[in-house]
Amino acid sequence: MPTRRQLLRTLALTSGAAALARSPLAAATPPAYPSKRPAPADRKFRSPAVDSAITSVSASIRDPQLAWLFANCLPNTLDTTVTFRQSPSGPDTLVVTGDIPAMWLRDSSAQVWPYLAFLSADPDLAALIHGLIARQTRCILTDPYANAFMPDLASPEPLSWSKTDLTQLLPGVGERKWEIDSLCYPIRLAHRYWKETRDSTPFGPDWLRAMHLVVTTFRQQQRKLSPGPYHFQRNANNPTDTLPEDGYGAPARPVGLIHAGFRPSDDACVYPLNIPGNFFAVDALHRLEEMFTELAHDTESARDARQLADEVAAAIQLHGRARHPQAGFIYAYEVDGYGNAIFMDDANSPSLLSLPYFGCVPLTDPTWQATRAFVLSPANPYFFQGTAAEGVGGPHVGRDMIWPMSLTMRALTTQDEAEQLQCLRWLRSTHAATGFMHESFHKDDPRKFTRPWFAWANTLFGELILSLHKSSPKLLAQA
Repeated sequence: MPTRRQLLRTLALTSGAAALARSPLAAATPPAYPSKRPAPADRKFRSPAVDSAITSVSASIRDPQLAWLFANCLPNTLDTTVTFRQSPSGPDTLVVTGDIPAMWLRDSSAQVWPYLAFLSADPDLAALIHGLIARQTRCILTDPYANAFMPDLASPEPLSWSKTDLTQLLPGVGERKWEIDSLCYPIRLAHRYWKETRDSTPFGPDWLRAMHLVVTTFRQQQRKLSPGPYHFQRNANNPTDTLPEDGYGAPARPVGLIHAGFRPSDDACVYPLNIPGNFFAVDALHRLEEMFTELAHDTESARDARQLADEVAAAIQLHGRARHPQAGFIYAYEVDGYGNAIFMDDANSPSLLSLPYFGCVPLTDPTWQATRAFVLSPANPYFFQGTAAEGVGGPHVGRDMIWPMSLTMRALTTQDEAEQLQCLRWLRSTHAATGFMHESFHKDDPRKFTRPWFAWANTLFGELILSLHKSSPKLLAQA
């Protein structure tokens, strides 16, 4: 049975080669830039507000290729990955990742994030996000330890590579890799939807049950008294697809941090205390505190969320920082509570690089500034410098493969316009004439890329352009 990695590599080779055969990089970019979007009648969902933004923002971008990339990428999730319906119980929205026919809690939340700025101008778009919150609620109630879910939540069949996993696979679950961020992203999405619309209808009894389950799961995975109920093993050639110690992961001391089996990349943690994931949990719990207070008028649950957030935040400061021999005192990527630490970063978010993007630290935080300098240097084993670009990758795809997501996040976590401009130029020159962002590309040859249809990377790039249009419009006029 092919694994997820093997399937994605096959898709990358076949789809990437086909795209390049049609539009070889060696021939440079074509003189005209025909839209890569589906025909209007073939789009999965149409938002007049998003289309209007594409038109207005594109007009402010001097470089036609960059404008073309933005127009292709921003709507990619709406154009190709969503299925929206009005069910008897209310709106329901499925958001698949792109080339994998399943919904990840993380990816689905991130894929639609840039669209939340347009909810007040587009009631149908607001209904689509409402439907996604409703589906994510059902997913969490199905299994808070799962990362991916099937389109049919009653399906007994998981994803093909998950069928023989040694874990508790419930109907509707596509893959059961426990990742802290899987429960944080839906909270971030729900909180902003509520702030943008002031609509409380998605946050009824089921949503409250799901949020209480999130807090319970976080507390279980502090592992103060026992390993908790989650374990996972897979018969895989790649060790990052399974967990040691009978599926409970490497040992870690219970210091108040939340244990994780896997990283946001779906790769196994080396040390179970993932620092970016714990930072994200603190942010999510603070958002929950506010929603418990104002929507549910539940002061006890709000206090419980705040206390857990405070405990995890204190543990991060005590155990999540360490001295690197070159970089000095920085945030580690993973620790075990015994004094051991992994110094690296991974392109998938939350990452150390992305912490200010998620509101976890201010841009001026001195420890994070030192961490960022480390992440974007050869001291980080997954920072790659080549003739095409330089940026962060990760173990998921391997050596010398830069993720466009890391270039986008680098631009979103700086106020240095020269650095932002360089990131834009790298992104513009490494899409291999396809008109879209990819999961990764080779540092010396962008024609070697993985995942030609990766909606999260596309809409994150669109978000960068929207952000720069708002904060630095002159930059887009000179890019």
